Amino acid sequence: QVQLVESGGGLVQPGGSLRLSCTSSEGISGIYAMGWYRQTPGDQRELVATITTVGRTTYADSVKGRFTISRDNANDTLYLLMDNLKPEDTAVYYCIGGGVLAYVTADFNKYDYSGQGTQVTVSS
Repeated sequence: QVQLVESGGGLVQPGGSLRLSCTSSEGISGIYAMGWYRQTPGDQRELVATITTVGRTTYADSVKGRFTISRDNANDTLYLLMDNLKPEDTAVYYCIGGGVLAYVTADFNKYDYSGQGTQVTVSS
């Protein structure tokens, strides 16, 4: 069982930036699709961004142009760089990993692995 561990969350002012990281002692290079989803205080869930082993990416419309997902397979780390953060980005962010089906369906419920989450709060 792959265990994913997120870090990098925190409190930031609107317009600020944060970089989330996700690592796994079992490695991520063999996981086809890695991504991030978030759960807001109102329990809304959204698939934020995904990336495949060859670097193909997808983004939710709400974060396009502001968030950048990347993966460093050599160091088994997934990143999410979040710029120009807005209060509506406040949520718990989860790192996820899965196969081709999860990626093509864009359904975070089809991902096989998930971390415990890291809180991101955007507030002045």
